[in-house]
Amino acid sequence: MVYITLFFSALISATLFPLGSEALLIYDVQQGHAITLLLIVATAGNTLGSCINYWLGLKGEDYLEHKGYIKKATLQKYQNFFYKYGGYSLLLSWMPIIGDPLTFIAGVLKYPFKWFFLLVLIAKFVRYALLVYAIV
Repeated sequence: MVYITLFFSALISATLFPLGSEALLIYDVQQGHAITLLLIVATAGNTLGSCINYWLGLKGEDYLEHKGYIKKATLQKYQNFFYKYGGYSLLLSWMPIIGDPLTFIAGVLKYPFKWFFLLVLIAKFVRYALLVYAIV
């Protein structure tokens, strides 16, 4: 149950919903659960959550803008950032505030999914690994 809870916490925290999974990961590590498995589960959930953002950007930009869930000015700001720094900006997908919109913008801009997935997977894993390393 610990791993399922962590997976869904990481998944939801990577979508556009404001939630964090780091505290739960730290707690699970301190409770003595398998660190390698915790890293894999958290990374998988967080990466899948970013893939959901990508898909929403790919399929739902017009809908979200029409319904007023996202403003054109906000979208333009993130598009400019993405165009300036390219796909490598996805290595910042782990960061609060800018990470989730970056993954959404990657979908809007139809960035190649295989590169998106690889860069986001690396970013998410490194963030969790450094966090675990810092507390162990």
